[in-house]
Amino acid sequence: MINYPEIAHTPLFNYILKRLLLIIPTLWGIITINFIVIQFLPGGPVEQTIAELTMPNVSATDRLDTKSTINESNNDSVQSPLTQSVSEETLDRIHKMYGFDKPPLVRYWNLLTAYLVFDLGTSYYRNASVIEIIQEKLPVSMSLGIWSTLLLYSISIPLGIKKATHQGSQFDIRTTNLLLIGNAMPTFLFAIIMIIFFASGEFLNILPLRGLVSDHFDSLPWYGQIIDYLWHLVLPITSIVIGGFATLTLLTKNSFLDEIHKVYVATARLKGLNDDEVLYGHIFRNALLIIIASIPGAIIEMFFTGSLLIEIIFSLDGLGLLSYEATIQRDYPVVFGTLYLFSLLGLLVNLISDITYRLVDPRIDFSRQSS
Repeated sequence: MINYPEIAHTPLFNYILKRLLLIIPTLWGIITINFIVIQFLPGGPVEQTIAELTMPNVSATDRLDTKSTINESNNDSVQSPLTQSVSEETLDRIHKMYGFDKPPLVRYWNLLTAYLVFDLGTSYYRNASVIEIIQEKLPVSMSLGIWSTLLLYSISIPLGIKKATHQGSQFDIRTTNLLLIGNAMPTFLFAIIMIIFFASGEFLNILPLRGLVSDHFDSLPWYGQIIDYLWHLVLPITSIVIGGFATLTLLTKNSFLDEIHKVYVATARLKGLNDDEVLYGHIFRNALLIIIASIPGAIIEMFFTGSLLIEIIFSLDGLGLLSYEATIQRDYPVVFGTLYLFSLLGLLVNLISDITYRLVDPRIDFSRQSS
């Protein structure tokens, strides 16, 4: 029978509780710094709206590049040429529409209290809440992130182990050269090369170029939908992971090489264990720790940052593209909402990584970290 009071006083439980409590000030600091930064950024939604009203045939960005602007977030009495082109009544209505009629401290407090209950607000330019927008874009980023991470780790770890066990061989040298070439090639350049050879018709036209599914996806049988979905993933997934093979493979190789030369390995061999028993029974668990440490960063990068150019090139409307467009448009609710969720997810993933350390190696002691 589980003794819950006893568990509640274990070092692991105390460590987890401490890390969960530290998430609160960390998120507060991230949101506070970014809120302060935007107070000094020109070209926000107020001025972009005025530019659209006064010069409908010219983009707001072009207009702001050629005129001196003010920071509408400060809501002071100084006016730019852009704000002088509309009446005071219209200007007040625009400020009220975006919530800039309130003092910064009031807006800051409202932001914090709303985020406590995960109310991320409504987009300035999309007729939907931030949560709904993220839910709409999430499947695309999940498709890219999950499949990229699985492919990357399922190939890099076995390859790194084989390179470590065949250190200095022709296989090791040749694969290292190929990995370094792939690592040196930018993701977008490899994506363009893949498009030219496999999707442009110049050489071959066997892979789809845009989207995650075909236009007739709904009319396909269930097995046809799976094949169509996976076929659309070939180009973007390959482009994303090609540059990550080198880092993870060499990390795995070096980690295993470091463990192979330790005393306990020689002792295990003297006891009569064969190479596979030593490798997977002793070395694997210890060498795996540094690989686990790279998982949180890999997940965050694959989901939210590493796929931005890929989403643009292959017309994939995911979270990376959403964050980029929101930043350009000064869509502050979307910017803050995605930042808040991404930061929270990153902190939780790092905590899960630490717990996984304990599951992989029971010798890890959290008593010092939790004290």
